[in-house]
Amino acid sequence: MQIKRLFDFPYYQLKNYPREDALVTKQNGIWEKTSTQEYIDQACALSRGLMRLGLQKDDKVGIISTNNRTEWNITDIGVMQTGAQDVPIYPTISEEDYAYVLNHSEAKFVFVSDQEVYDKVQAIRNKVPSLQEVYSYNDIKGCKSWREVLELGKDDSNQKELEDRMAAIKEDDLATLIYTSGTTGRPKGVMLSHKNISSNAIFSRERLPIIEGKGKALSFLPVCHIYERMLLYMYTYVGGGIYFAESIEAISDNLKEVQPDVMSAVPRLLEKVYDKIIAKGTDLTGIKKKLFFWAVELGLKWEPYGRNGWWYEQKLKLARKLIFSKWQEALGGNLQAIASGSAALQPRLARVFNAAGVPVMEGYGLTETSPVIAVNDMRNNGFKIGTVGKPLKETDVKIAEDGEIIINGPQRMMGYYKDPEKTAEAIDKDGYFHTGDIGEIDQEGFLRITDRKKEMFKTSGGKYVAPQVIENVLKQSRFVEQIMVIGEGEKMPAAFIQPNFEFLEEWAERKELKYNSYEELCALDRVIDRYQREVDHYNEQFGKWERIKRFELTPEVWSIDNEQLTPTLKLKRRNIKARYQDLYDKIYGPKV
Repeated sequence: MQIKRLFDFPYYQLKNYPREDALVTKQNGIWEKTSTQEYIDQACALSRGLMRLGLQKDDKVGIISTNNRTEWNITDIGVMQTGAQDVPIYPTISEEDYAYVLNHSEAKFVFVSDQEVYDKVQAIRNKVPSLQEVYSYNDIKGCKSWREVLELGKDDSNQKELEDRMAAIKEDDLATLIYTSGTTGRPKGVMLSHKNISSNAIFSRERLPIIEGKGKALSFLPVCHIYERMLLYMYTYVGGGIYFAESIEAISDNLKEVQPDVMSAVPRLLEKVYDKIIAKGTDLTGIKKKLFFWAVELGLKWEPYGRNGWWYEQKLKLARKLIFSKWQEALGGNLQAIASGSAALQPRLARVFNAAGVPVMEGYGLTETSPVIAVNDMRNNGFKIGTVGKPLKETDVKIAEDGEIIINGPQRMMGYYKDPEKTAEAIDKDGYFHTGDIGEIDQEGFLRITDRKKEMFKTSGGKYVAPQVIENVLKQSRFVEQIMVIGEGEKMPAAFIQPNFEFLEEWAERKELKYNSYEELCALDRVIDRYQREVDHYNEQFGKWERIKRFELTPEVWSIDNEQLTPTLKLKRRNIKARYQDLYDKIYGPKV
């Protein structure tokens, strides 16, 4: 069976690797399994029910869920089988953005997960004339249950009509609209075809060290983002069971319960895991503490393929036995790969996790590329620290004259929905998508990302500064949770720093510092002096024109809810600068 459309994936699994645990969600403390056959049966029932409700080819259906769950996948397949398209929406965006996306896509139905999401939809429902009905996965008073649609589809007398619709869907047809969270302006509706995403899943599979029909995956990154969603199709393709984590807070327990073979992560999560491990090591005493930090120091020098030599490898074996085995156990004990994406991974994290026997493979892509362009793979010398690996099969990556990465291949989007002008800006006459990222390809074919084209800036002295490079280095400090480098058109680079308050409070307690709020804590001279030492230390890695000359600590946590971070935890630079304009003026002086 050849996969052409996204809804072909579960049928492929049924034929080749049928599972009792195709989709697994924890309900009331119990992992509830849905078999491959049940997955397909329920998706077909949903399709038939939606058709009876009047869903037509090319209609749009919104899906908004605060957590990944079995119902999401069933709805996804059920909608696409009818020839309609689904529109996954980040649950945390504003009501105003809900209204914009639902109106722009002209969504006919919306499936929601819970009361909080339902309330946000209800608040703007009268502003969305196309919206006919809202259905919920959880039982919510006053809201129709998604089970009503399944019940409507139990009658299979329109199955032939469904099969005719499915047969008419081609691989180049539109499958889904994904609205980019965007660091500026209104979200753009990225049009992705069945071929865009299915080819990406199939070609990405070649980089995943997992045995067909055997593995388990833990899913917790938002499935409304194309990264996690594509991976779910890929897990289905290889016959993997997909277990949905309860929440980011429960991830540690879920890892131990599920013992997955593979999972995805964003660098911020890996940074937090590493910081917690180091904090535990710091609490040790005597020989245990010395052994712990000996192993960490060893791990930070790790190179792939035994390049550090025989003696290093012997020491590493001992470190894995004494120390790193506990890291592996904390992550379930079976991980064959963690796929890291969405932002740059600090090389030290790639080194130390791989040294610990927890393979972290960094990749690169965008929503507009479905998403993977390149990814590392430990096999066949396909891994290099500080790079995002080699491009996928059939993916043509070039570096433009100005250093921008441009790409063409089966994963390149169809365009932006209802926006031919922005589509023409993004895709050139030769069919190449312009990523907005600056990078280089080395002699061995590995792709390295150096910065965002739009985020690079010039100081008033005419020197270029690449903020992401500087930010990524400074975030190695345990004192730093977030950092944004500023200074466009100014005489020097500076930074806003959001402290890692958990670590800073521990440090302040050890130093017996007195304060009543984060604002007071950030204003203490000893705290500012300590951060100056951190900045001075990391500044040594940069040229004089790149070094952070001034900084200000922000006395609050940057968050998605406060509109400072996108749902994928990227900085909303314009919003952050506006929020801390007073600190900006303190650094550079007010503009007159």
